[in-house]
Amino acid sequence: METLIKEGRVKINGRVIEDLATQVSPQDVVKVGQRVVRAEATLHVLLYKPRGFLVTASDELERRTIFNCLPPEWPRVFHVGRLDRESEGLLILTNDGDLSLALTHPRYKIDKEYEVTIDKPFDPSHKEKLLRGFHIIGGRAKMESVTQTAEKKLRVVLRQGIKRQIRLMMYEMGYEVERLVRIRIGPIRIGDLEPGQWRMLGKGELAALREGTVKETAAPKEAGAPRERRENEQDEE
Repeated sequence: METLIKEGRVKINGRVIEDLATQVSPQDVVKVGQRVVRAEATLHVLLYKPRGFLVTASDELERRTIFNCLPPEWPRVFHVGRLDRESEGLLILTNDGDLSLALTHPRYKIDKEYEVTIDKPFDPSHKEKLLRGFHIIGGRAKMESVTQTAEKKLRVVLRQGIKRQIRLMMYEMGYEVERLVRIRIGPIRIGDLEPGQWRMLGKGELAALREGTVKETAAPKEAGAPRERRENEQDEE
């Protein structure tokens, strides 16, 4: 689009645009040459990723992906963060690049809460080491909080995004994770969503998400829709 603007081929409401920073409102009529360009609707979606589904737009082996859970007529949306194939729970999907950046940039620390079922009773003496942290594949990992809710069940809060972090940390402590469900991202909770179900985020939820990512030092701006995966995008879970 930048090249088209420089070539004088873009008009808004009949006026040729020269300023690359020109803002477009939903009521504006945008033309490239003689063709009217219509803006896609901005979507902010909360999905309960089912276990066994891949977090990817397509799979060469034709395995099920999270996009099988969404209406096919939607504009393209991108997942914010990830859950591995055997994990389940909350994912945010959007075509809002600003929100995606705010939720995935390393300088922003968003709580993610998980319900973890392990293969044998949890030893409470292990909690301190999980909170203090230690090295796993991918870097030094730590948990922000660990709460035992049953003999073999924990609630864990992370702020990091190391790939398979919970599974690797629990394995280091002598446990196998049998079930892993993300139940909260920042202020957004899973509620009564069932696996495979989705809903739109409300205005209040979006405001709360954005408020939770505000920092005194602004993050660098990235224009446009988010790529499917950035270098710094977190591998949740």
